[in-house]
Amino acid sequence: MIPITEYAGKDVAVYGLGRTGLSAAKALKAGGARVHAWDDNEESRAKAEAAGIALSDINKRDWQTFAALVLSPGIPYKFPQPHRLVRMAEMTGVPVIGDMELFARAVQALPERARPKIVAITGTNGKSTTTALIGHILKQAGRDARVGGNIGTGVLDLAPLHSNAIYVLEMSSYQLDLVKSLRCDVAVFMNLSPDHLDRHGGMDGYQAAKMRIFQNQTEKDVAVIGFDDVYSQSIAIGLSAKGPQKVVQISSTYTLGKGISAVDGRLYDNQSGKAEFVGKLDECPALIGRHNYQNAAAAYAACRALGLDPGTIMAGLRSFPGLAHRMEAVGEIGGIRFINDSKATNAQAAEQALRAFKNIYWIAGGVPKAEGIAPLAPLFPNITKAYLIGQAEDAFAATLHGKVPSQVCGALDRAVEAAYRDAKAAGEPGAVILLSPACASFDQFKDYEQRGDAFRSLVQGMMPASLKVTA
Repeated sequence: MIPITEYAGKDVAVYGLGRTGLSAAKALKAGGARVHAWDDNEESRAKAEAAGIALSDINKRDWQTFAALVLSPGIPYKFPQPHRLVRMAEMTGVPVIGDMELFARAVQALPERARPKIVAITGTNGKSTTTALIGHILKQAGRDARVGGNIGTGVLDLAPLHSNAIYVLEMSSYQLDLVKSLRCDVAVFMNLSPDHLDRHGGMDGYQAAKMRIFQNQTEKDVAVIGFDDVYSQSIAIGLSAKGPQKVVQISSTYTLGKGISAVDGRLYDNQSGKAEFVGKLDECPALIGRHNYQNAAAAYAACRALGLDPGTIMAGLRSFPGLAHRMEAVGEIGGIRFINDSKATNAQAAEQALRAFKNIYWIAGGVPKAEGIAPLAPLFPNITKAYLIGQAEDAFAATLHGKVPSQVCGALDRAVEAAYRDAKAAGEPGAVILLSPACASFDQFKDYEQRGDAFRSLVQGMMPASLKVTA
C-alpha cells in the first residue's frame, strides 16, 4: 500500500467503494486522514466494512469540512451530467480528485532523487495487454516493476514508493479525467476510436481526456504514440511539433521512416533513421495478430526508453504468457479451438480477433456500443456462423442478415453448445469458437472478466466428455 499523508488530520470524502475506492480509503486512512467512505450500493458498503473501512453517509455530512472528494472512476464526473455529490463538492468548493491523482501527488512530494519511474498506458484498445507486456518484460529483465491501475491491482495498493521502482499503470479515460499532477516518464498512447462518448460529451471530450496523459511531461520524458488511426496520427504530429517531450511513433501498419514498426510480424527499430531488425513476432505465441504487433511495438518503445537493450526486450516478448480474456486459448476439443476474447467490448476490439482467425464460429452480443457491428463487415467472410446473445442479439442478427448465418441464442451457455455442435458436425479443419462479444457485459454479467470466466468454465466442463467421444 502507498500511504497518502497529504490529508493527515483532515476529513476526506470517498465515494464509490469498488476496487479503486477501497484502495483510496485504505491509503488515506493509513496516512492519517479522517476518511468518510460511502457507496449507495449496500453490497459495496458491506465489503468496505469487511475490509476495515468505517462507513459515513456523506449525503448527510457538512461538506464544508471536507478537504477533498475522492471519486471512483465509475461515477459520472462531468457527463452525461455530474453526479449529485460532484455538484455538492463544486457548490462547496471541495476539490474532486481520483486515486491516480492521490498517487501523483505522493510522487510529486518526493525529492527528485527518490522519485520512481512512471510508465502510463492509455488508448481505446490494447492498453491492458500492453501494460501487462511492459511489466512482464521489465520483470524478466530484473527490474522492480509494479503493474496496476485500471488493470489488476489498484495503484494505491501497489508496493510503497521507491526510487528504483517502475510503476506500469494502465489508465482509463475516466481516471485521466480526474488527474492533474501526474507526470509520466513514458506515456504510451495506443490508439483512439469512438468509445465511452456519453461519459465525455462526445469525441472531442474523449480525446481531451486521453491526452491528459501527456500534460506534465518535460523534455526528459518520452511519449509513445500509435500511428495506425487518424486521431492518433494527428496527436503524434501535433505533439512532435509543439510538445517538450520526445515523441516515438509506433505502427503495425506502416513502415515508419523514424519510429518503431511491426509490419507483417517483423519488428524494426527505426528511431535513428536507419531500420534495425529486432526480431520475428511470430516467435511470440501470445502475440498473434496485427493488433498484438502494435502492442509489441509500444512495449518495445517504452522499454527502450527505460534503457533496456533490444535483445532483452525481444526475450521478454517471446516469453509473455498473454492476458486473460484477450484472445486467450482456453481449450481444444477434437481440433476445434476455443478462444476467450471477452475483453473485446466494442467493434474495434473484436476486429482484431476476427482478423486473426478463419473459419470462425463467433459468439457476440451483450450491451451494444453505438457503432454496433456494421464496421466489421469486411471481416464477415472469416465467420462461418454467428451465435448471438444478450441485448444486442436482435440488432446484430439484422446486421448479419444475408451476409453471415446467425442464430439467436439468448445466453452464453446455449451459444457455446450450439457453436460446438455446428463446428463438430462440419468437421472442417481449423475451426475456432470465438467469444469476442463487441459489447459490454452488463446485461448478463458483472463485467467482461466474469463473462470470460463463464466461457472458460463452460469449455472446461465440456472437455472430459467430449474428449472421450473423440477417443
